[in-house]
Amino acid sequence: MAPRSIWNGAVAFGAVNVPIKVFGALEDKSIRFRELHAKDGSEVGHRLIDAKGKEVPRERVVKGFEVSGGEYVVLSDDEIKAADQPARKAIELSDFVPGDQIDPVFYGKPYHLAPQKDAEDAYALLVKALEKSGRVGIGRVSLRQREQLVSVRPVDGVLRMQVMRFADELVDPDSLDVDTPSKKPGKKEIDMAGMLVETLAAKFEPERYEDTYRERVLDVVKAKEKGEEISLPEPEAPSDSDDLMAALEASLKASKG
Repeated sequence: MAPRSIWNGAVAFGAVNVPIKVFGALEDKSIRFRELHAKDGSEVGHRLIDAKGKEVPRERVVKGFEVSGGEYVVLSDDEIKAADQPARKAIELSDFVPGDQIDPVFYGKPYHLAPQKDAEDAYALLVKALEKSGRVGIGRVSLRQREQLVSVRPVDGVLRMQVMRFADELVDPDSLDVDTPSKKPGKKEIDMAGMLVETLAAKFEPERYEDTYRERVLDVVKAKEKGEEISLPEPEAPSDSDDLMAALEASLKASKG
């Protein structure tokens, strides 16, 4: 079944508008479990309980923002909507930046953009212009009742839009409590580490990397369904060697073998 668009609009920059359709670019395959009553296997529901242990009806629940320890400002749904921007009918790109200047950590959820009917030529032109320039469009759009910062870039001849994280959402690496090494790495260690990296060098082929956890969980489910006994694997014993050179030499030997 062909995917259905989740939003129709346009990519706008300057006085140019390219009509597009937005499609989800991810298929959720996460393992999920339901909570069941151990006695009879029936599904278990959850109730809303206040601090005194009394059940609270859903219609009596309000939303509050904590302004200080234990103190909240209560807002209605309409009051929260007052912060909304007018719905944007287009992906409004304001800047085009070099793609190699964007740290991947800023990229979030991806979407595919496809041309609307009769917009194929304008769409193809935008793809080619971005491919030639090596730049990524940065702008804003309204998705799911919220204004989002997004990027637009070409990937294999198709425009990809990704929700972007804001700079103040990222933890500054300088704030990490990282111990200073007791000594600087020696030239021989650096050379050997570089050799190990080169022996493991490969072309990135995403299809090579499978979700082995999901496969193992599904295997356990199938085995349990057949009534088989589930045995827990023995954890691997951690290496007790702190000799970095010995570890590098062993790794190089294993990789070459």
